[in-house]
Amino acid sequence: MLEIILGVAVLDRLTKLLAASVMTEGMSIPVIPGVFHFTYVLNPGAAFGLLKYQRLFFVGITVVVAIAAFLLRDHIRQEGRLTRWGAAFFLGGAVGNMIDRIHTGYVIDFFDFLIWPVFNVADIFICVGVGMIVWSTLKKDSGKTGKTD
Repeated sequence: MLEIILGVAVLDRLTKLLAASVMTEGMSIPVIPGVFHFTYVLNPGAAFGLLKYQRLFFVGITVVVAIAAFLLRDHIRQEGRLTRWGAAFFLGGAVGNMIDRIHTGYVIDFFDFLIWPVFNVADIFICVGVGMIVWSTLKKDSGKTGKTD
C-alpha cells in the first residue's frame, strides 16, 4: 500500500512541476477548445475554493487521516482489494496536495473542463479512492443483507 501512496504522490508532484514549468498563473491552453483546457491556478483552499488560506487546517486533517490509516493498517489489509487500493489512492492524493500546501501554501491545479472547478492529479485520485471505498462498502453491505441490486 505504501508503494501506491508514494507513487500517486510522486505522479501528482511531477505533473504539478511540469505545469509550473511551462505555465504562469491564470494561463490557459485549450486542448479541446470550449471543452477542456490546461489552466494554471494556484488554489489556497479546497475543492471549489472552500476554506481559502487554511493551510494548517488542511495539513492537520491530512496528518490525522494518515495516522488513522496507519493505526488501522491491519484492518485495511484484511479488506478487499478495492478498499485497499481506494485507501491508497485517497492517501496518495491527500499527501500530494499536502506537499503543495506545506511548500507553498496553495495547491497547483491545471485540469479545466470549463464547467467544473480546475483540479489536479491528486484530486482525481482522492475522488477515485473515495469512490472505490464507497463501492466496496456498498457491495459488502448488500452481501450481508442479502440485497441483490
